[in-house]
Amino acid sequence: MVVGIMTVEIFLGDAFSLKEKRQVVKSVIERLKNRFNVSVAEVGKQNDLQWAVIGMACVSNSTEHVESQMDHILNFMNGDGRFSVEEIEREVQHF
Repeated sequence: MVVGIMTVEIFLGDAFSLKEKRQVVKSVIERLKNRFNVSVAEVGKQNDLQWAVIGMACVSNSTEHVESQMDHILNFMNGDGRFSVEEIEREVQHF
């Protein structure tokens, strides 16, 4: 079993309230879940107006599939114009 874990820190420059931030973050999380079938949650900076940390996990029997899935997720997130991807941490574990 291969597990890919990734956290992505994003900057929401146009968010001026927690409500605006949460609308964007919730939308991103739902789109990632539906499009890539990964487990996703906001895992950090919940009370910061313009920053969020989104964590995700992918399970497969292939390292190549996990790496490819994480690459596609990053491309998808970089293409979203509502925020900018600032910091990425990736890890692949074999069990």
